[in-house]
Amino acid sequence: MAKIVLRAHQDEALGKMKNGCILNGGTGSGKSLTSIAYYFQEQGGVIDDKGLIPMTNPRDLYIITAAKKRDDLEWEKELLNFQMSIYPDQNKYKNKIYVDSWQNIKKYTKIFGAFFIFDEKKVNGWGAWTKAFLDIARKNRWIMLTATPGDNWLDYLPVFVANGYFRNKSEFIQKHVVYSPFTNYPKVQRYVNEARLEKYRREILVKMDFDRHTIAHHEIILCNYNVDEYAFIKRNRWNPYKNKPIENAGEYCLCLRRCVNSSRDRMLRVLDLVMQHRKAIIFYSHDYELDILRYIFTEMTEEFDMAEWNGHKHEPVPTGLSWVYLVEYSAGCEAWNCITTDTIIFFSQNYSYKVMIQAAGRIDRMNTPYRDLYYYHLKSVSDIDKAITMALKRKKKFNETDYAPKFEKQVSES
Repeated sequence: MAKIVLRAHQDEALGKMKNGCILNGGTGSGKSLTSIAYYFQEQGGVIDDKGLIPMTNPRDLYIITAAKKRDDLEWEKELLNFQMSIYPDQNKYKNKIYVDSWQNIKKYTKIFGAFFIFDEKKVNGWGAWTKAFLDIARKNRWIMLTATPGDNWLDYLPVFVANGYFRNKSEFIQKHVVYSPFTNYPKVQRYVNEARLEKYRREILVKMDFDRHTIAHHEIILCNYNVDEYAFIKRNRWNPYKNKPIENAGEYCLCLRRCVNSSRDRMLRVLDLVMQHRKAIIFYSHDYELDILRYIFTEMTEEFDMAEWNGHKHEPVPTGLSWVYLVEYSAGCEAWNCITTDTIIFFSQNYSYKVMIQAAGRIDRMNTPYRDLYYYHLKSVSDIDKAITMALKRKKKFNETDYAPKFEKQVSES
């Protein structure tokens, strides 16, 4: 008889879970295994000390996850613990199991009577993925997994609607949102009747806390930059990389950051760190940063094996004695793990607190052999870097328009 042992924090969370809940566990806490255990029990299966008592006539299972996690068959490994598989000839049961990416969620809006696991909360806002999620939630059983459930009440809106607390977005806004009257775009001034929202969140949020054996060491590495070029961009609102006037706040911030992130001093700092640690994951944001990193590890040194995960390449983590893995935030901040290094270098800051937390979690896993984990944040003393740092400390997303409000006014008046 197959046997599975859940850790204490997983077993405790399992007892609190229900249809429509959000399983909130930190990166590396074992949310995937716990979610399958919940599905197994909901379909009549029993997990006890002697082993697994089989499910009875289980529903079809759909797992919506990140493309990398689907392609790496990480869910397949978890399913095998319960004698289930995406391959019918290896599945003990007659239920069908599908694992697909969020990019394909609209393919499943006509499914009825199945069970869905939504891996990571990708339904912030009110776009196509959210609408597909709500369509699916109305017709099926479901749970959601995430390490970062929401920064504000609007982040919870889709899940509140899916649980029937509100009929739609308009009802939520009418009852709980006051927008600022002094902006040219929708900006929340405050929320009202938050006690009710707190009640709803308590009903659906299942926290899965556990004591990590790892110790995270975060160190800020200050890097010099071209102060004169930086001042030129700010004073003249000129894009030196395209040789044209800057048109909006987004381009303005991008130019300032490119000036800061492209310094030779930052390149040398990266080189010093990898020489010290020999194996490192390096997160970056833009293609010009990737070009810089490629230059470091092809022109400045050839000691390191180099691989990439981004919109251009999907290469696995290297396995040599000395290597660097260049990962774009948007492509690889979640849904994979690496226990063969203790080091992450953040070449630049991401605008999102959630993304930074997810990225850091790639090496902080329950099964990592390392006790001490090292995170190096490359920054400058520029005001753009300081502003991003302050937003992240407040667990907020850096807002380009708030950073350059006078710029936005100037453009609108022109």
